[in-house]
Amino acid sequence: MEEHSAERLAAIVESSFDAIISKDLFGTIVSWNKAAERMFGFPESEAVGKPIYLIIPDDKRDEEADILRRLKLGARIEPFQTTRRHRDGRIIPISITISPIKSRAGKLVGASSIARDISETRESDRRLRLLTREINHRVKNQYAVILAVIRQTATRSRSIEDFEKRVRERIMALSHSHDLLSQVDWAGVSLADLVAHQLKPFEALQPAQIIGPEIVLDANAVLNLGMAFHELIMNAMRFGVEDVGGISVTWRLTSEEGVDRFELTWSEPAVAYADLLAQEEGFGALVLSKLVPSALSGQATWSFDGGLVVWRFAAPLDRIQVGLGSLAPPS
Repeated sequence: MEEHSAERLAAIVESSFDAIISKDLFGTIVSWNKAAERMFGFPESEAVGKPIYLIIPDDKRDEEADILRRLKLGARIEPFQTTRRHRDGRIIPISITISPIKSRAGKLVGASSIARDISETRESDRRLRLLTREINHRVKNQYAVILAVIRQTATRSRSIEDFEKRVRERIMALSHSHDLLSQVDWAGVSLADLVAHQLKPFEALQPAQIIGPEIVLDANAVLNLGMAFHELIMNAMRFGVEDVGGISVTWRLTSEEGVDRFELTWSEPAVAYADLLAQEEGFGALVLSKLVPSALSGQATWSFDGGLVVWRFAAPLDRIQVGLGSLAPPS
């Protein structure tokens, strides 16, 4: 029975995903399982009989000496995190549990160590911390935008009812952009998808022509251009675009003096509110002429000719597109 138990224990040790190493009180390696070979790169034949310092970085040698000292004193050693060295010199972060090994007579003869590689866990923790900081930054930006919407809408509303309606619409527009970003874990949103998503509630009344090369916007551009599209749509609805397919949204990528640029054009067959836009008296005009261009380091212009109202926006491509230096949290 005792022999079978020993065999089962040996089988468990060999099949374990964790590195299991035993050493004597002098720090000499006595056993070394397959997981230890995979984790540290040394085959059993090269590890057994060698000092445990074989896998201990120079800056952790005092730690190992203290472990052996505490074991001899009978002190309990709680699981802890540390580092060990691979055969190729790489430093591996691990969590380790150390237990004393005693003879049948109860005499301390060595220690066993169970080590688990926590490289992926540490990387996941690092990414989670970065994501948390970025989300916090973005949420604060959202609050700032919402406060600006409330403040500017309040100064331009004719009544409480009008104020409530417009604030609700604008916050819902921000929410639509936020939903798109959430669906892709804030990794970026296609400009065509953003335009279609913002136009969707109105497509039955105002079918639009959407033309442009594939481009993936970063989070800052999604939120700001989403807000711009909402104001353009609401202005078109308010002042009566009636032509089917009358709204056109086009964009292109250009290069000017070695700098890649993004250019977008919105046009619609309506002139009733041209003077209002030109005078920048409404909140929508403020968003389109100042707030969005400022947030994206761009410029925006209006033109009124040929029975069309045209809004043109241009900005450096690296302030618009994911992967071109625009991955930092929006500012």
